[in-house]
Amino acid sequence: MLNTGNTAWIIVATILVMLMTVPGLSFFYGGLVRRKNVLSIMMQCLIIVAVISIEWIVLGYSWVFGTDFMANGNPLGVVIGGFDKIFLHGLTPQTLTVGNIPEILFALFQCMFAVITPALIIGAFAERIKFSGFLLFTLLWALFVYNPMAHWVWGGGWMQRMGVIDFAGGTVVHINAGASALMMALLLGRRKDYGTAWQPITPHNIPFVVIGTALLWLGWFGFNAGSGLAADGVAVNAFLVTHLATAVAAVVWMLLEWFINKKPTIVGFCTGAVAGLVAITPAAGATDAFGALFIGLLSACVCYLFVACIKPKLKYDDSLDAFGVHGVGGFVGAVLTGLFATRFITGAEGPQGALYGDVHQLWIQVLVNVIAFLFSAAMTFILFKIVDKWVGLRVKEKEEDIGLDISQHGEMAYNDNE
Repeated sequence: MLNTGNTAWIIVATILVMLMTVPGLSFFYGGLVRRKNVLSIMMQCLIIVAVISIEWIVLGYSWVFGTDFMANGNPLGVVIGGFDKIFLHGLTPQTLTVGNIPEILFALFQCMFAVITPALIIGAFAERIKFSGFLLFTLLWALFVYNPMAHWVWGGGWMQRMGVIDFAGGTVVHINAGASALMMALLLGRRKDYGTAWQPITPHNIPFVVIGTALLWLGWFGFNAGSGLAADGVAVNAFLVTHLATAVAAVVWMLLEWFINKKPTIVGFCTGAVAGLVAITPAAGATDAFGALFIGLLSACVCYLFVACIKPKLKYDDSLDAFGVHGVGGFVGAVLTGLFATRFITGAEGPQGALYGDVHQLWIQVLVNVIAFLFSAAMTFILFKIVDKWVGLRVKEKEEDIGLDISQHGEMAYNDNE
């Protein structure tokens, strides 16, 4: 029978996850770029919501959670789902899934994950990508990178069969997007006026960053606490550890800045909060408050090292630190899940981490996520070359100078004449 409590909660969680992309991520990224590019980054977030939602309903859901390739033990089923659920074929309001919620609601909830994952990547190539090339690349990336990865981890594929723990998307969302973000930043090259001292370009609207962070923090409760597909104790624990890890990471990042640069910044606090949100994602259904505290602490330290030290030293232009926060934070969280997972949360027969006696789980977390990173990076390289040859990906120097708002969309965010 339909569970109305679970259904109501997942409806709310779906709304919260959508809020993470628009308006959450669009404000967060929009505030970090320069004023001549703010509409461009917001448009990219908006179009991803629309285009990927269509792709997901038409084909993506079936490729991730379809079952026909699994019939009779077909080995292809561990690689990709089938075509039996295209256009959500066979799903009616009476078709129920895990948690006794309608499967069409589960499909919509998962759609929001498919939406936000490529949206995270745009932070790496902000301020220098053609809209047409971006649009084609994003669609192909969703089809041939996100869908296979999601099937491997969540849809019955080989990573899930190995026993990897990824409660809400550390592997599928953050490592997947982070690896692609790094590859895109390297292939596109640095922005024309990226500082000779390799310092971040000054954000044009820090209040936007604060608003975006607050919306991401709020939306992440749906992202993590909703991933158990039930209004139960696991959801409450995911809610708790998500909030705790985020708070710890934000404070630790602020303290690092305060000690090293002598000033605690709002942008630093916000960046630390996002790092904590990212890192706790795979562990939200497997760790307790003790683990969450250390995940928040360690994710802030490692992500800060990559953003503030390694990136300037290596001189790659990950514009808004999509790799430094999501790729690195996702990997830290995924590995630490193999350390801090506990049966106090996963149940008597559930997985547990090395800290509680199962070193094998830690090994699985490391191996699977290294492979996931390499797969995503390699596929991004291939798709970049295809799209760049076909329609081009980088804007011309003059278009970059005047800003993508005008050169790509013919609009301005602010009228300086008023």
